[in-house]
Amino acid sequence: MKFGGTSVGDGVRMKHVAELAKKYRDGGNEIILVTSALSGVTDALLKNAKDASESGKTSLIKEFIADLTKQHHKAAHEAIKTPYTGSILEKVIRELDSRIEELEKALIGICYLGELTPRSIDYISSYGERLAAPILCGSLNSIAVKSHSFTGGEAGIITTEEYGNAKPLEVTYSLVKERLEQPLNEGIPVVCGFIAENEAGIITTLGRGGSDFTASILGAALKADEIWLWKEVDGILTTDPHIVPEARPIPVISYIEAMELSYFGAKVLHPRAIEPAIRHGIPVRVKNTFHPDAPGTLVVKDQKLSRDIVKAVTVITKVALINISGAGMVGTIGVAARVFTTLANAGVNIVMISQGSSEANISIVVDEAHLDKAVKSIKAEFKNGTIKEVTHDRKISVVAVVGAGMANTPGVAGRVFGALGKAGVNVIMISQGSSQHNISFAVSEDGAKKAVQVLHKEFGLEREK
Repeated sequence: MKFGGTSVGDGVRMKHVAELAKKYRDGGNEIILVTSALSGVTDALLKNAKDASESGKTSLIKEFIADLTKQHHKAAHEAIKTPYTGSILEKVIRELDSRIEELEKALIGICYLGELTPRSIDYISSYGERLAAPILCGSLNSIAVKSHSFTGGEAGIITTEEYGNAKPLEVTYSLVKERLEQPLNEGIPVVCGFIAENEAGIITTLGRGGSDFTASILGAALKADEIWLWKEVDGILTTDPHIVPEARPIPVISYIEAMELSYFGAKVLHPRAIEPAIRHGIPVRVKNTFHPDAPGTLVVKDQKLSRDIVKAVTVITKVALINISGAGMVGTIGVAARVFTTLANAGVNIVMISQGSSEANISIVVDEAHLDKAVKSIKAEFKNGTIKEVTHDRKISVVAVVGAGMANTPGVAGRVFGALGKAGVNVIMISQGSSQHNISFAVSEDGAKKAVQVLHKEFGLEREK
């Protein structure tokens, strides 16, 4: 069971998590908890590390450390609250103070060095989880559950040396089994999410969706029956409830659909985070910490469990469209390869691609933050005249219609674009892969909300299934 930042936001919530885990263990389940950092801590760690490298002011570090100590001491007192827990609380406070002291030394070192390396960033950002885990562990101890806390490395997650985006090595799976089986038999082990270590024992982090990734790795290593990701939503929803208030949780969804949705803006799951679960065929369940009796969403291998053609409609904002055109592109071999190599070398993230069979233009959607360097690098690459024009549009959004049932159902695209046409929503660009699990298209920023609402209604996603 992995609990996200909101679920373990403070001591009161940690106490709730401990009681929830105990309830499931008393019901006959073996459980491992993966914890995120307390609310706001990781962002504060990164901000202060950056400030330390730029300003070199140790006085600011002292202030930050005092605030961090206060926040975690308060959480420990809230999470460990029964008349007989004095010694448990004292032990947790000692562990917190020891780790905060290490952190302070590291930040002061960054002040004097005046530089912040990727390795240092991983080391500093690891303290969010490394301070949360002992508190959750103490909270379990205080309600008579045996628990021991582990960093990712101590639990056996050994990774590559890609700081900020490390990947687990194959040895991880046997090490995790070896190190956690005994503590799992005796109680509820608590493992820091997001962080691991490389073969040299240096701390690494697993990148975006890191705590979910930790849970998925541990679940795969221990051949868990299910991996549960506790969030602050009732599961994976049919769309963003801010756009369509009638959006509802999807009871069952396939891995492929969940990955399509997460890629297209649904932030509940990160595609890489469930890769170990997919490889080992372990179902992933998304549940709500604050509404634990809700069934949530079960993510499974089998795509045939639902009659629904379309499962969800999702939208990506903060993207921009680039249109590359020119008669010189027609029949010229390697134009697309040069475009994409140029963008890759410039570090541009491509969200969506479309090219007509005439080959006279290529349309690309990129992250809005990457637009300027994308346009600049394409113009520099093709200054010889193969490409006549490079235009762009910042005011767009991408809408994706996702569902495994679309693959065998004729007329889905007709329904999608027919409904949009009737509603007066202009489609700027279309992309559909041959797998047919999603149809994605670009619309104006102003038309995105209407497009999502229209399609949600067209495919009856607001109705209980």
